[in-house]
Amino acid sequence: MSPEFSLHNFLTCQQFLNHPQDITVRCCATSQTRRFISHSQDELKQKAAEAAISYIAPKLDRKSIVGVGTGSTANCFIDELAKIRHTFDAAVASSEATQQRLAAHGITVLDLNATPHLDVYVDGADEIDALGNMIKGGGAALTREKIVSSAANEFVCIADDSKLVTRLGTFPLPVEVIPMARSLVARALVQLGGQPIWREGVTTDNGNIILDVHNLKIEQPLEMERRINDIAGVVCNGIFAQQAAHVAFLAGKNGITNLHSSAAEVP
Repeated sequence: MSPEFSLHNFLTCQQFLNHPQDITVRCCATSQTRRFISHSQDELKQKAAEAAISYIAPKLDRKSIVGVGTGSTANCFIDELAKIRHTFDAAVASSEATQQRLAAHGITVLDLNATPHLDVYVDGADEIDALGNMIKGGGAALTREKIVSSAANEFVCIADDSKLVTRLGTFPLPVEVIPMARSLVARALVQLGGQPIWREGVTTDNGNIILDVHNLKIEQPLEMERRINDIAGVVCNGIFAQQAAHVAFLAGKNGITNLHSSAAEVP
């Protein structure tokens, strides 16, 4: 047993014995703070989802097909979308989890191969800059999200305003990789200046693994997206510059910030 470990245990026990109430109060306060933050973020996600519904609803008709992303913010959008499900034809899901949630709400879900067009794609982001470039993939659905978003006429991003950054890269960049190429790809990502970490225990809907790349300087998102995609064994990476958001609704304590990207024009 190390001296540091023994000393730490000793001090913790002494503190508990001398001030048991203090330990209890601190634990309760920490738990309450976490619940408050989580509750607050959930409220912001909900407001962003509602803003997206208000934006897309006037554009939908009985032939419209809506692409839907994956994750907790997308789940808020799905729940709101269900309230207007009679105004559009169907949806295309970016993951099996999203497909199940849409179907549970009674929304028709189509395979992308059977879809003649996608009017709009709505999804969250782990980071977004002022030009609509994003990092996505925290939920490990980045490849299907990128495929579905590329098929849509318009990409609408929804998030809380903490996701707005001046430069992408603080959030570790997810990269979907064919399992046999894990080490090969990791070495190539190190060459690009990143620190890849295997997200153990996670398998994508496509049967692949995820490497999360820390401390990667993403000065030019589009160029970096292409360079990583060119690495043999990479299926897709979480930089969304080629499929940047056209519009973003970012919810904060002072309301909704509406970001229109000048880099991405709606067809």
